Amino acid sequence: MRRPVRRVAIVGAGPAGSALAFYLGRAGLRVALYDRKSRPPIVVGESLIPATIPFLRELGIEDEVRRYSTLKNGATFVLDSDEVRSFRFADVRKARTRYAYNVPRDLFDASLAKVAERSGAQIVRQTAKLERVPGSDRVTLSAESLAACEDFLGGPPDLIVEAGGRARLLPNLLDLPSEAGRRKDTALFAHCGGVPQIVEGDVHIDRLERGWSWRIPLPGKMSVGLVIDGDVIKKFGESSAEQYDNYLQHDPVIARWGSAPRRLTPVLKFSAYQLVTTRAVGDGWVLLGDSFGFVDPVFSSGLLLAFDSAKRLSTALLSGGGPVSLRAYENHVRSHLRVWHRTIEHFYNGRFFTLFRVGQAVQTTTPGRLVNFHLQKHIPRVITGEGSTSRYSAWLVDFMCRRGLLENDPVALAIR
Repeated sequence: MRRPVRRVAIVGAGPAGSALAFYLGRAGLRVALYDRKSRPPIVVGESLIPATIPFLRELGIEDEVRRYSTLKNGATFVLDSDEVRSFRFADVRKARTRYAYNVPRDLFDASLAKVAERSGAQIVRQTAKLERVPGSDRVTLSAESLAACEDFLGGPPDLIVEAGGRARLLPNLLDLPSEAGRRKDTALFAHCGGVPQIVEGDVHIDRLERGWSWRIPLPGKMSVGLVIDGDVIKKFGESSAEQYDNYLQHDPVIARWGSAPRRLTPVLKFSAYQLVTTRAVGDGWVLLGDSFGFVDPVFSSGLLLAFDSAKRLSTALLSGGGPVSLRAYENHVRSHLRVWHRTIEHFYNGRFFTLFRVGQAVQTTTPGRLVNFHLQKHIPRVITGEGSTSRYSAWLVDFMCRRGLLENDPVALAIR
């Protein structure tokens, strides 16, 4: 009979790893949380959606997060020079939470690490090293990494949770295959000054001449990102900074912002924005967060996926951590990622916003109003995250984007 998991080493103290440490530490498990020594100056994932707020309350940090963040009441989409659509969380039918926050990630991640430590987890201030057991797919902590936590844990960990993010330490170590999305975009982003907003506090998504951009209002600055086909952006310079600065000056949509962004930080670059490891559970190890899978940032779903998967994994481990419960965790996260992948695909192919156009048009008829009343409960709640784990809501979004456009061509709203 497999013994219950009582000692856990979590590699990576980002949102997913810290949240898991909180849930397990609160329940009395011994948890060592490895926090690498260095971090990039800025991190993708600065905007929350309403479904994350209950997690902040459960973690006990919402008041703290509110003090250093920007209140986010919705999102504004600039689809064309004469078409701007603002989406209000307060207008969503049956919404449980009607607001979110845009968060400075250095402060946000520090809040999460502190709450993990308060729950009883030990923070190990070093980069964990994993080693593969020859002839197997089992991994262990290196002797140096184990020595840093063995006294606290009372022995080697029963389970290693790899939550190290896009570095994908364990998948690379074990040569685990992954499934990549069809798009080959590159994201360049930095914090800037002098960037206007259409609706204060909103995340702004602009369809550019090529690709799209985000504007995320943070206290005293704006996170500005460009998501563009990798082959296209290479034409704008040799370095990431040259490509970013030159494209900001080139694009006619950005020119309509009214003032040129003034860059305050280095430019960060990310690519391969849709990647899912095909196996997330093995002999004595589990993948969590971006190490398991990540999606395109357009709907700000990343932190919801982190918190939801951490909570699901904690439930599996607190029930004993057997194969059945861990498989249920893996299937849930994989399904959740799939929902966001499909929804994001409809953003890129133009179907998502074509459906909104159709919805406005049919509201002039009685049948159209009745159908819209139902759709307005389910479709917006997938985007806020509150319906992204509902099979029916997720199915309805996909079905309507594929079958509900009434012969309207979505190409006009596709991302080029």
